[in-house]
Amino acid sequence: MNMEHIIANNLLEIKAVSLRPNEPFTWASGIKSPIYCDNRLVLSFPQKRKIVVDAFVERIQSEYPDVQALMGTATAGIPWAAMVADQMELPMGYVRSSNKSHGKGNKIEGKIEQGMKVVIVEDLISTGGSVLDVVESLRETGAEVLGVAAIFTYLLPDATETFQSCDCPYITLSNYDALIEVALTNNDIKQEDLEKLKAWKQDPRDESWIQK
Repeated sequence: MNMEHIIANNLLEIKAVSLRPNEPFTWASGIKSPIYCDNRLVLSFPQKRKIVVDAFVERIQSEYPDVQALMGTATAGIPWAAMVADQMELPMGYVRSSNKSHGKGNKIEGKIEQGMKVVIVEDLISTGGSVLDVVESLRETGAEVLGVAAIFTYLLPDATETFQSCDCPYITLSNYDALIEVALTNNDIKQEDLEKLKAWKQDPRDESWIQK
């Protein structure tokens, strides 16, 4: 298996990702989904956690060789940014979803200098909306955002549009398509589930996939 499939397999094995095409989950946004992802669970499995950290290091060094600092998204990206930065011997910080209500009122924690080349570390990309705010916040400080690195993406059209709109590339260690392939091989899903799973990805807001 390649790294995309190894990580997908690990996520399924520890139930960080669950697939229920016939009993959809409901996201906070109200969207009905055949998949639920909680990559925080990976933190509890040292061997699988190391695979993710090593994969992050390899991909970031390959795709963003000029990186000077890593910035995690709050809160899910913080531990990954910290572990990867430690291994790469890079400065690290994180970006809050909003300014602190006390102290200095910081939104960005960690030292960012004018022109510093940074990579944002995230655990999951769905529509990309939350990461867009982080990109904009860092650019306002004068940082140069080279791109985003995440563990997993649903490969939704909204995410592609979001990252294109802010002219920010992104990479992920695994993705929805790889996950489905592994799940089918492992008999976690059935062949007849594929039509539903693929239809959902095309437009999550169109609930007609549930009836397929």
